[in-house]
Amino acid sequence: MIEKRKWIWMDGNLVPWDQANVHILSHTLHYGVGAFEGIRAYHHEDGKSAVFRLPEHDQRLIDSAHLLELKVPYTREQIDAACMLTLAANGMECGYLRPIVYLGDREVGVYPGNEPDVRLAVIAWKWGAYLGPEALEKGIRVKVSTWTKHHVNSLLVRGKVCGHYVNSVMAKTEAKREGYDEGILLDHCGYVAEGSGENIFIVRKGEIFTPDMSASILGGITRDTVITLAREMGIKVNETRLTRSDLYLADEVFFSGTAAEVTPIHEIDRRQVGAGKAGPITRALQARYMKLVVGGVPGHDSWFSFYQPAEK
Repeated sequence: MIEKRKWIWMDGNLVPWDQANVHILSHTLHYGVGAFEGIRAYHHEDGKSAVFRLPEHDQRLIDSAHLLELKVPYTREQIDAACMLTLAANGMECGYLRPIVYLGDREVGVYPGNEPDVRLAVIAWKWGAYLGPEALEKGIRVKVSTWTKHHVNSLLVRGKVCGHYVNSVMAKTEAKREGYDEGILLDHCGYVAEGSGENIFIVRKGEIFTPDMSASILGGITRDTVITLAREMGIKVNETRLTRSDLYLADEVFFSGTAAEVTPIHEIDRRQVGAGKAGPITRALQARYMKLVVGGVPGHDSWFSFYQPAEK
């Protein structure tokens, strides 16, 4: 359950949490036409607070809206500022941000109109380990979902679009119902795509492999971070098609994502992955990533947007 904060940013103003409401006829509620982001802010080793890769996330939000032919009535810089203001106003040294572009209640039919009523809100809350308190340390059990990732010509797979996540909800629900922590979706050609809300990597003979952008995946910002870190560490990264067999035969498998961070996978479809625990490359990348996001890895200053939390 989300712990309430004091303020939510809506269309240029901070609104008390319980008053931040939308009408029941919101077009997005009925048809799923909207876009959102998931962003984390971390409390740094030096005591400062910073949002991780904020401009990249907010640009992807604008790009996702553009794919839907929605013009966001704010610049990327204004959205950046709204995100930092929401964290600061709530006195949050760290936290999770959810900026969302949605449509109001001007139109009710499928067609949102010539000039859609585009709105923007930013919510912040505390969110720990997305896949459970022990997931980062012990890893998780996953299954290949019976649900298939969207075809590239049926939905705009490069966008982080609200309605797309019905597919993810179904895959996640199936996995949890069957006793797993998460699901892996295959694309329309049967190749590995991603988790319900994460990108996926495997390790084989000391090299990293991850689905390329032809596999109906979201171009994850954490995915890009992991690839960058791996190459800095001298680990070869291959972006290529992967099969279910590749998952089963991998030495290591892990998820990446803003919420999931770097989460090891120790079992897939009741098959043990490697030694049945996080492998050395996964551990090294996880440690490097967690050190990076709190300001402990030099050379990536541009990835941080600093803010000053208000006193509680």
